Order: sequence, then C-alpha cells, then structure tokens
Amino acid sequence: MTEQQIADATKSVAEPKQGRSGWGQVLAALVVVGGLAALLLSGTFQQKEPEPAVCDATDDARPSKPVSGVQLCTALNRADLPALLGTPTESAMNASGNESTSTWADGTKDVTPEAEVQLATYSVKLSTSDDDIPVAEMAAFLGSTAQPKTIGGHPAVLYSDRTIALKFSFGGDSKVDTGPGGIARSLLVAKDTKDGGGFYEIAIWRQDDVVPDDLALLRVAETVLPTVPGWTAG
Repeated sequence: MTEQQIADATKSVAEPKQGRSGWGQVLAALVVVGGLAALLLSGTFQQKEPEPAVCDATDDARPSKPVSGVQLCTALNRADLPALLGTPTESAMNASGNESTSTWADGTKDVTPEAEVQLATYSVKLSTSDDDIPVAEMAAFLGSTAQPKTIGGHPAVLYSDRTIALKFSFGGDSKVDTGPGGIARSLLVAKDTKDGGGFYEIAIWRQDDVVPDDLALLRVAETVLPTVPGWTAG
C-alpha cells in the first residue's frame, strides 16, 4: 500500500469519528436545553407568588373591649377577600388591627377597634362602635343618597364618603398638603337585628380614585361580618 493510500484510508476513518463527535455535542446541547425546559415546566424557575399579609397587632392591647382590633383584622384578612372584591389575582399587601381613642369634652374616652387591609386595587376598613344611636336614625344624617340595606337580617345603610389625599412636596420647603381624595363607599350595619344601638362599619375605596363597586362592598359585608365575634344571626 502506498503512502497516499494509507493517508486516504486514515482520513476515511477519522472523518466519521469527528462527525459523530459533532453530533454528540449537538445532542448534548439538546439534552441541556431539554433539561432547562423540564425545570421551567416543573416550576423550579418560576417566580413564587407573594405571601398574603399577616395582621399587624402591635397597637392592639385592650382586652376589655368586646371585640379587639386584631380580631377585626383576622375576620377581614381572609384568603378569599380579593375574590370578594372582584380582584381574585391580587393578595393583601398590608393588614393591621388597632384601637383608636377619642376624648370627649367631659374627659370621657371612646375606644374604637378597627382593622384595615390593603390590596393593589382596593383598601378595606372594618370598625365597630358602641354608639347607642340606631342605624335607622343615623341614615338621616348621611345625605339624600344614603340607601337602606339589610345584611344578614341586620338593618344597614349604604352611603358615600370621601377619602383624604396626602400630597408630599420635597426640596428646600418640604411639606405635606391634604386635600379631597377619591370616593369611599361605606356600609353601617346595626349590631343586632332590632337596631338597638351600636354598629359595624365597612368602607372600601380604590387606589386609583375610581368609585368602588357597591356589589363588592356588599359581598364583603355579608361574608365577613358573620365571622366577627359577637355577631348575632338574623
């Protein structure tokens, strides 16, 4: 066999090996890509949904009240609250329960338990009062647009309120200005079916200042209030 024939035979054997090596690299690349696809499909690389907010109860410290702020927050900050508001893909970003205190001219103090849950679209506030004025009488002071309702057999009234907007200006003369904000829709619900005094109040408002959906407010009230300690079935 001549030297040229030996060289040609060697080349004919070497080329398929190099070719197989090239296809092997391609197949290896496909395996890696396929592995990444499998990981993506399995959710390994998918971003996890943010956890719903937990009630902050640092300001809640009045066990003498029949219902505390943290109890109201626990009732309001439920897993299906976004769905009740018509925004099922959202979750609570902030949730808190506290008790605000107001002092009257005679020195007596009135404690109001309240809770608030904030989502991307809506904010919801729940509070309770031991005021002895019936809800039916309070309706007369809420304007001509107030509408009588019934929630779980309890007399109620639906009315509009306005939020307060805070405007911050920074620079050499930093200050905070207040002004009228968006519309809030509120619902006063008597504590008992006979409207003997005392009420719950649920208010919702939107972060974009669009008028809230009344049906969303009613769904929240009908679902949340029966879970508040002390609620009486109608």
